[in-house]
Amino acid sequence: MGEGIVRAFLNAGADVVVPTRTPQRADEFRQVLGSAATDRLHLVVHDYTTFAGAEGLAAEMERRLGGIDDVVAPIGGWWAGKKLWEIDEADWQTAFVGLATTHMAVMRATVPRLSALGAYTLIVGTSAFTPIPGSGLVSMEQAALSMMTEVLRAEQKRAFTLVLGPVRTRVADSGDVTADQVGEIAVAATTGGGGGGEIRVRDRTEFEAAMGGLSLRR
Repeated sequence: MGEGIVRAFLNAGADVVVPTRTPQRADEFRQVLGSAATDRLHLVVHDYTTFAGAEGLAAEMERRLGGIDDVVAPIGGWWAGKKLWEIDEADWQTAFVGLATTHMAVMRATVPRLSALGAYTLIVGTSAFTPIPGSGLVSMEQAALSMMTEVLRAEQKRAFTLVLGPVRTRVADSGDVTADQVGEIAVAATTGGGGGGEIRVRDRTEFEAAMGGLSLRR
């Protein structure tokens, strides 16, 4: 999914920073993007999963590029296999604390640096408001992140929450919405007017409705 977002912003003429934790991952991602990986793509090897790491990355990007306009945070993964009362501390740290900490670290490092019209966009799944038996930690973590963007909006920051269903990518063919369409929505949201909000893109019908609504804001 990340590749669709990056490709869309590159196509829109933006300089795009993609942090990665290893040079190998950076090389692989560049190959995936192919000809879309122009000189406006900045692949940075940096650990952004801690408060200090995310702060260092944001400061470096501000210094190198002159500022930060928009942030899209598709950080996450999937966890499954246990009922809530069966989880152990390792599960809790990995599936909830670790991911929530990374999101909080990135948000607090970048939001104060956003340009006047900049936006912070968080991507969550439908598990943010739908309990998934056997994946309760994911539902809890996603719900917490969704509330984070609600609080940002209440604190008068421009923040979007993109709520996605299954997304069709190079490695998964089950979704009704493609990775490139997620990118289109992200670009349309951040470049349009308005103070942010929740946008549900769980299927093609919602994608078309969202794009229509966002076009009216321009």
